[in-house]
Amino acid sequence: MTEIDFSAGLFGKLRAGAGQIWESYVDHEFVRILGTGELPEACFRRFLVQDYLFLKHFARAYGLAVYKSQTVSDIRAANAALQGILQEVPLHVTYCASWGLSEAQMQYEPEANATITYTRYVNDIGNSGDLLDLLVALMPCVAGYAEIGQRLLAAPTTRIEGNPYGSWIENYKGEEYHEMVAASLCKFEDIGQRYGGETRLARLQEIFTTASRLEADFWQMGMDADPRRKTGA
Repeated sequence: MTEIDFSAGLFGKLRAGAGQIWESYVDHEFVRILGTGELPEACFRRFLVQDYLFLKHFARAYGLAVYKSQTVSDIRAANAALQGILQEVPLHVTYCASWGLSEAQMQYEPEANATITYTRYVNDIGNSGDLLDLLVALMPCVAGYAEIGQRLLAAPTTRIEGNPYGSWIENYKGEEYHEMVAASLCKFEDIGQRYGGETRLARLQEIFTTASRLEADFWQMGMDADPRRKTGA
């Protein structure tokens, strides 16, 4: 598996600038105990349903990125990302079915507050800002999951064999997936340079850090479904 350098370029600067908030996202309790197999199933089911709803809004955000793009090359890149999400949805639905969750059931599930807050924030940034603003709001998800997968696969505490979440973890070790993330980071760097990212760091950092915090909140939303926590056990 090709490892990605998450510390490079504009993304690396924003990641470093997010500091502990970034760590609270990529090293969240949800992620750690998912790796060991100790995550309660109720937490994972909650995450799966809300992630399905999230993907719909993520696709809308890349549709907006197509509109915000000013060159054919940028339009192609945004459209490729949109098509990738649309191809991911049926795979997600198939995986959810193995957990007894049907698409009909998921699409009518109420959105959690964390889902609403995060997705509307991303689309608000996209509507009010330019293409770079929107991509900065999207990159914590695009690159963050790759970093989480890379960390999980390298962690000595991670179990694949006998872990009910083992196949989910293995989704993030494929070469094709890593090539896609690397290409997204490369395109992000290109757009950052063309849109004057270095002259806008304060605002871009604010967007990136907020999106990272909302990603951590998304994991926490899953953790809060733990029935033991609801009963105070």
